[in-house]
Amino acid sequence: MPDKNPSGYAVVDFAGKQFRVVAGQELKVPSTGGEPGGNVQLERVLLLNDGSATHFGSPTVAGASVDATILGHGRDRKIIVFKFRRRKGYRKKAGHRQGYSMLRINGINLAESKPPVIAKAGEKQTETVAKTAGKVTAAKKTATTRKTAGKAAAPKKAASTKKSTGTGKAVAHKKATTTKKPAGTTKGTAPKSAAKKKTSS
Repeated sequence: MPDKNPSGYAVVDFAGKQFRVVAGQELKVPSTGGEPGGNVQLERVLLLNDGSATHFGSPTVAGASVDATILGHGRDRKIIVFKFRRRKGYRKKAGHRQGYSMLRINGINLAESKPPVIAKAGEKQTETVAKTAGKVTAAKKTATTRKTAGKAAAPKKAASTKKSTGTGKAVAHKKATTTKKPAGTTKGTAPKSAAKKKTSS
């Protein structure tokens, strides 16, 4: 059986909320099932202090738990919920009373196999950082290989587009030369000279 911690404290996750608990404390938590006088065991211990060292969970401390007794159930004070839409004639008013349960913390059970202390947790963090760094480098290598493959395929498309543009320029040049040829002829000048000769004679 794990030993009970008389002097330490723990941080417990219960119904999505975190509570700092100490032995002998009365705690109000969201409503739980069970009859008054029954025992409840809170197993999601996020942090544990045994009086000499602090143990951090990832996300929970293995083997640690908190024993509690249900003292009773009740409902909190009323909250007014009012909804309306302006210029629409919509108004709605409702009241709500949240249920809760009162617990008495009997004791904190320490882990059978002691979890790592702060220094050991730092060493584990360095190991995990190294592992994640290796994964990141592998992912980068795969990404670079994919990028290089994409770049190798890109010049083919560019070459095809250049060829098409080159042909278009050549055709445009040919059209320009054909239009320039009739402009350079001297058909209009010949009749003028002939007319001058006739007038002179």
